[in-house]
Amino acid sequence: MSAPTRSHDRILTTHVGSLPRPESLLERFQRDDGTADALDGAIQEATESVVARQDEIGIDIATGGEQGRPSFVTYVVDRLSGFEGEVPAIQWADLEEFPTYAEQVPTFGEWSDPDATIPAATGPIEYRGEAAARTECARLDNAIDAVDADFKGTFVTAAAPGTVSSYLGNEYYGSHEALTDAVAEALRTEYELVAETGATLQIDAPDLLGGRHLKFKHRTDEEFVEVVETHVAALNRALENVPREQVRIHTCWGNYEGPHHHDIALEKVLPHLTEADVGGFLLEQANPCHQHDHVTLAEADLPDDWVFVPGVIDVNINYVEPPAVIADRIETFADAVGDPTRVVAGADCGLGTFAGFGALHPEIAWRKLESLVDGAELASERLF
Repeated sequence: MSAPTRSHDRILTTHVGSLPRPESLLERFQRDDGTADALDGAIQEATESVVARQDEIGIDIATGGEQGRPSFVTYVVDRLSGFEGEVPAIQWADLEEFPTYAEQVPTFGEWSDPDATIPAATGPIEYRGEAAARTECARLDNAIDAVDADFKGTFVTAAAPGTVSSYLGNEYYGSHEALTDAVAEALRTEYELVAETGATLQIDAPDLLGGRHLKFKHRTDEEFVEVVETHVAALNRALENVPREQVRIHTCWGNYEGPHHHDIALEKVLPHLTEADVGGFLLEQANPCHQHDHVTLAEADLPDDWVFVPGVIDVNINYVEPPAVIADRIETFADAVGDPTRVVAGADCGLGTFAGFGALHPEIAWRKLESLVDGAELASERLF
């Protein structure tokens, strides 16, 4: 069931994908005791729980919440061959300037440890995750049936090629470009598999903005823009057999609470983001650093067929934005785009991006989604 591209009578609601995982599931992840059947059962139970809550709250375009993944990107290590090594973790440029604070950041404090590592490619990358991807898609469908949920559409997330090559290490390929190309060719299978289920494919591509102050923090803005061009071209090759209207892309400046004073300006990258062969675009609009970017979008030459999903709740603070605030953000964005039928209300980023880590308290995360739905209803009364 793919997400509708537009609604002509109200603002639909969605989010970025990851949702808080229950403590019982996190404990099984931590034990890693090899009881595959028990773990599968716990993941299915957690998926049914988050599907039921999305239905109860009134989310229109829903997903399984990435309950079986350790994170939005490292899950690929189990679906791609070649990632057998480790390299030192990379710290964000803004947090490097505030090392004592970096140690306290809930999600990324462990990355400040000098001994922290990330997976790295040490051999040829090929796709071996078909069974896992099919199981994940089936879990969503089974959960919807089990709890008798009713959504306007569903989506399944997948990491962009450039996200994998930027957030993981490389000890095998001769260049970053070669690694990105190899990942793109491998992930083509996953993208096509998700599309075959009828769900909307969401490409998670924080590399296109956040990568600037992570792996590419020592390059100039101009050099980073060239990286963005390479990543978008690789993504487009991987999406060749997926209908454009069935794909939406999420990009952000990093899902963590930090100064973010090294975030690259949207206007420097946006002309290259619009080259992506997708039909929807998710972008941060709620956090303090990027609430002004609607001005850039209003002045930009945007694809006529794109549906826009502004983040109207901040996923790094435990304030619950009132519906009136959310409605104002939706209206501002709709004015920038020029057509409320092209707007779907969403979140800045995932509400459970990393299993067991994050700034948001789980129950507050769900309350923020409730407020998102209420705010969309209020905005709909004003816009339609």
